[in-house]
Amino acid sequence: MSEVDLDRDVRQADIDRWLSSRFVADEGLRADLIALYAFESELMAIPARVTQPLLAEMRYVWWGEQMDGVFAGVARTGHPVLEALTDVVSRHALQRAPFDALIEAHVGRVYGEPHDLDAFYVGPMQAAVRVLAGPGHEAAVVEAGRVRGLAQTGQADQAKALKSAANRALKGLPVAAFPAVAAAALTRPDAPEFLKRLRLVAASLRGRI
Repeated sequence: MSEVDLDRDVRQADIDRWLSSRFVADEGLRADLIALYAFESELMAIPARVTQPLLAEMRYVWWGEQMDGVFAGVARTGHPVLEALTDVVSRHALQRAPFDALIEAHVGRVYGEPHDLDAFYVGPMQAAVRVLAGPGHEAAVVEAGRVRGLAQTGQADQAKALKSAANRALKGLPVAAFPAVAAAALTRPDAPEFLKRLRLVAASLRGRI
C-alpha cells in the first residue's frame, strides 16, 4: 500500500479531515497528516468489522501493543499504516500518551462508555498541529478539538457555542498549522462535499473555524 492508497482510504473514511489536508502545501507534511488519519481510520473501522465487544477489544489491544514498536522507531514490516506512522512519530517527535489514550477511548466506546472528547478529538488534533508547526501550540487547539468532537457526536448547538472561545485561542496558532484544525469549522457532518469545501476555504482564509 502506497501513500496514494493511504490517501484514498482516508478520503473514504474521513472526508472532513481529508479535505482539510488539501490546504497543506508541502506534500511531505500532507502525507504525514494522512498517516495520522489513516491510523485513526483503522481504529474507527474495528467495531464494523467484528460483532462482539471482546473481539473488538482484542484488536485494540493489538494496536496498543504495536505502539511499542512505533515509538521505538521499529515499524511492523509489511503494515503500511504502522510503517508510515512510525516514520511520522520519529521525525516529528510525537508523544505517545495521546495515542494510548485514543486506543483506550475506543475500547470504552465498544462497551458503551460516553465519548471521551479529549481522547478522540483534542489529542489527535494536537498531534496534527505538532506535525505541521512543531511543539508549543497544543493549548491553542484544545477548544477547537472539543468543537470538532461535539459536532461529530451530534451536539451541534454546543459546538457552535464553543466556537468563540476556540477562535480566540486559535489567534496564536501559526498559519501553517491551521489545516490541522480546519475540520472543526464543519459542524454539519452530513453536509454535501461541495459545501464543506466552501466552508473550509472561508475558514482557512480567515484563520477561524
